[in-house]
Amino acid sequence: MGVLTMPRGAWVLTVWAMIGAGAAAAAAQAADQGSTEAVYTRARVVSVDRESGSGGKKLYVRLKLLPRAKIPFATQTFRVVDASLLAGISEGAWVRFQARRMDGENTLTAIHIADECKRFEPCD
Repeated sequence: MGVLTMPRGAWVLTVWAMIGAGAAAAAAQAADQGSTEAVYTRARVVSVDRESGSGGKKLYVRLKLLPRAKIPFATQTFRVVDASLLAGISEGAWVRFQARRMDGENTLTAIHIADECKRFEPCD
């Protein structure tokens, strides 16, 4: 079946599939080149806990996200794979962090102490 003899609906779907494939390839190429800048989220440390059910091997940190985040004033729990990330960070500290989904859990990948973000003032 040639391109000109295809039904209109199939033709439109083919064009959309080609556009989608091109966009996906461009996104993958940008990610491979490392052109994306690291994005940090601001939060305040609520608590640091070890999970009791797994023999205390899993470490978690609870962070209260700033209202600028998509979920206002949400407190979320993140797994900490490397305990050295939390060195020098105490409960109540203001932080900037990065996280990603690993093994079905929100996992902390980077965290740094940050200045307090004052209400009604811009934060970096």
